[in-house]
Amino acid sequence: MLLGSQLRRLREARGITREAAGYSIRASESKISRMELGRVSFKTRDVEDLLTLYGITDEQERASLLSLAKEANVAGWWHSYSDVLPSWFPTYVGLEGAASLIRAYEVQFVHGLLQTEAYAHAVVRRGMQGASEADVERRVALRLERQKYLFDERAPDFHIILDEAALRRPYGDREVMRGQLQHLIEISERPNVRLQVVPFSLGGHSGESGAFTILSFPESDLSDVVYLEQLTSALYLDKAEDVAQYEKALKELQSDSPGPSESRDLLRGLLQLS
Repeated sequence: MLLGSQLRRLREARGITREAAGYSIRASESKISRMELGRVSFKTRDVEDLLTLYGITDEQERASLLSLAKEANVAGWWHSYSDVLPSWFPTYVGLEGAASLIRAYEVQFVHGLLQTEAYAHAVVRRGMQGASEADVERRVALRLERQKYLFDERAPDFHIILDEAALRRPYGDREVMRGQLQHLIEISERPNVRLQVVPFSLGGHSGESGAFTILSFPESDLSDVVYLEQLTSALYLDKAEDVAQYEKALKELQSDSPGPSESRDLLRGLLQLS
């Protein structure tokens, strides 16, 4: 995505159409569009030809962009789990790992980055009915691997809003739920985690359309991406007007919900009742 956005910037600066860029590398206009959105792999020769077309002659700048092209084609660690993942999800895992800020709203269950191993097992078994135990274990292992992002030295800021429904809906037995609530209380104390709970008492709110995640990246060239998961696919929205709508909904949820401290108190109350 970073390389694609830089190629788009260079093309637009030269006033070159996607059609002309595609012609120069023996490809279609749609392929240039997919390249600029970071949705296809990059051939070094294509990138070299595009840089020449865009008038990039500085050897250091060319080397930097060609190095980025090589990095873009390296499979991420999560690709080894592709046999147990829906086709659209590896893209999300890659974006999540590159994000510097993750903002999300969840209503069905606790967000995957915050699930305990026992809770994750219960969620995955429910979602993968009929799957082998080995496949369930691999899906859970991927989820636990993703959670390491939050503890990395380059950990993203994670702002999560959980609907009270997600905390009351049982996955697993009583001990599993108690363990999950306790984990949420503890991890919400981390400096890079901001956790809020939308209580039932709030009534209707701006999250009525369902769960969503907004990913922001450290590179200024990259636009924010909204991730919406569906039953058989997922949507990745990066148009400014779309992102703005979801940011507005998230800000309203943050404003209407109790703050992190009060939300921890709500979690403690649920823990006592469980």
